[in-house]
Amino acid sequence: MPKYIPDISTRRWVIVASNRLSRPRETADGRKKKFTCPFCEGNEKMTPPEITRIGSGKPNQPGWLVRVIPNKYPITEFHEVIIHTPRCQEELEEMKNDHLEKIFHVYKSRYNFFRDRGQVIIFTNSRRHAGASLSHSHSQLVVIPFQINLDTLAREPISNLVMENKYFVVYCPDFSQWPFEYWIAPKTEGSYFGDMKDDEIDELVSVLKRMLIILKKIFVSFEFSEIPFAYNFYIYPGKNWYIRIIPRFVHRAGFELATGVSVNIIDPTEAAKEFKRLVNL
Repeated sequence: MPKYIPDISTRRWVIVASNRLSRPRETADGRKKKFTCPFCEGNEKMTPPEITRIGSGKPNQPGWLVRVIPNKYPITEFHEVIIHTPRCQEELEEMKNDHLEKIFHVYKSRYNFFRDRGQVIIFTNSRRHAGASLSHSHSQLVVIPFQINLDTLAREPISNLVMENKYFVVYCPDFSQWPFEYWIAPKTEGSYFGDMKDDEIDELVSVLKRMLIILKKIFVSFEFSEIPFAYNFYIYPGKNWYIRIIPRFVHRAGFELATGVSVNIIDPTEAAKEFKRLVNL
């Protein structure tokens, strides 16, 4: 069972979850001797019994399109894995919009299931450098007790606008902590993620996919380092929600770890200009 340990002086918390050491891992090149991916279609018996699915077929059998299972190595009491696709090696930015919509409908459904039980965090670690232990595309949902103080940022003011559609704006906040970090926020003030309507999900998926494709182009053109392309994103759990996309183009080093102060090597204003240039091509 995970343990919550507070730091009295800062009101920050650490979760001790030693069971996480047992997670299956692939090698750096995505291969492992005799490794069988538990998230692939046909390997349903390798995971805990599923919670829900989108698609056809009986529970714990092939036929699904999106599948939700309990995390076998939980960080918190409620910890789920949302498997994006039956197929390995298919990333979010490569999926069709209608499939991405299915994923976000699952996000919304699971968020609403837990929203009265705690702070619901939905996050994605895309690729190994972003913290994924398995390369098969998936997200995770964790529920943090309401009394735990989170460091999650409240929505930043809109600045350095990149693009917008009917319901959402994309921008690079002045407070961006990572090179080419960007946020997607609804135009409606005071809303929660779980209250989105179907047409809002359609618009969100469209802009998210477009921006992920552009982000990959930027990574290739800037040649930051030997680090492979990777990113994280999370959905803010409370009122005035947003999606924060964190490109993992650089390593965090001693200064950041010692001070808690981030060093961003790309001015957010310049990042927004480059995003806009590619949006308008």
